[in-house]
Amino acid sequence: MTHRPADVALTALAPVTWGTTYLVTAELLPADRPLWSGAVRALPAGLLLLALTRRRPHGLWWGRAALLGALNIGAFFPLLFVAAYRLPGGTAAVLGAVQPLLVVALTVALLRDRPGR
Repeated sequence: MTHRPADVALTALAPVTWGTTYLVTAELLPADRPLWSGAVRALPAGLLLLALTRRRPHGLWWGRAALLGALNIGAFFPLLFVAAYRLPGGTAAVLGAVQPLLVVALTVALLRDRPGR
């Protein structure tokens, strides 16, 4: 199977874009505004998804969507920007890289579930 250079470049675009978070935060965004920075990051994507799908949650999914949105976007993005404002880029990169190991450790500690091979 061969990969065209354009496909490889397009595939690399997501991690490259994600990797600029700390540089953009430190150099371009207003200092000490993590909630604003999180909203600026999440709102365009949310509005685009709403415009494309034109679907809203129904019934129980309103509460589920609110909880997931509050935890995954409402808490995560502002905390990401707090970290970007306060941590050096290298420290943030190391913490980001060990996240899968932290999830495994928390799964064992909190759920008493041992990972398989």
